[in-house]
Amino acid sequence: MNELMRDLTADDGRTLDVLVGGAASGPTIVLHHGSPSDASCWSDWHEESQGRGARIVSVSRPGYAGSTRHPGRVVADAAADVAAVLDHLGIDEYVTAGWSGGGPHALACAALHPDRCRAGAALAGVAPYGVAGLDFLAGMGPENVEEFGAALQGESVLSRWLGEHGEAFRHVSGAEIVAAFGGLVPQIDKDVLVGGYADHMAAEFRRALARGFDGWIDDDLAFVRPWGFELAAITAPVTVWQGDLDLMVPAHHGAWLVEHLPNARARTPTGHGHISLVTQHRGEILDWLLDGWSSQSD
Repeated sequence: MNELMRDLTADDGRTLDVLVGGAASGPTIVLHHGSPSDASCWSDWHEESQGRGARIVSVSRPGYAGSTRHPGRVVADAAADVAAVLDHLGIDEYVTAGWSGGGPHALACAALHPDRCRAGAALAGVAPYGVAGLDFLAGMGPENVEEFGAALQGESVLSRWLGEHGEAFRHVSGAEIVAAFGGLVPQIDKDVLVGGYADHMAAEFRRALARGFDGWIDDDLAFVRPWGFELAAITAPVTVWQGDLDLMVPAHHGAWLVEHLPNARARTPTGHGHISLVTQHRGEILDWLLDGWSSQSD
């Protein structure tokens, strides 16, 4: 994994922790990690992307792993960091996908880079807070209800809550990860959180939170504020992938996004949670993104 990671410097001097993997050239897929997480989340997509002739790029959001904190950031700010990294790498056009808390950030890139982003995907991605027709917290596991409730009370309350409830993730092992998730994982997710994949996710959490909770805090605050762009501005095709058993981002979030994105379609394989959906449909997701690249080239 370490060979895939590098540090780049943004125009404002911040350090950006970046993963570059897959093929050395070819179509580029920009991947946005969840909350909490970091760019190393996608290191296990390296070989399958390479086999498809696709390059993958991911940026740890500010405050996670080696990326400098950017206090007060909004979801839209991710697009500028992605642009800076792609410019540094000499990459113009791309497709994008975001998992969980990465979903809004992928949509930000699609909205704000209309000339660069050919297609997007939200993988169990959270929908906006406080919008008509969406009960944001309904169906979430108890830990998420408490966490977002703290976020709505502001940074000091959220910071205190994470200090009390998030510490387990800073030191978690693969064998401990199911217990750390508590009521957020249905049985189908527990079934995939074993062996090497459990170890991979645990290492990703430890890396992301090694310097504390800043990235997690700023993600949560950004989710319950205006995102800084309009979904209606997205002209690229977007596929919304959603599991019906998801307890972290319930299925009605995906349904709301499909209804409010101008050029969206739903992929809702049954019997999946938040984690099983993405781990068991990885190849299909990659193929759809590359089809999106090809179709926008015609």
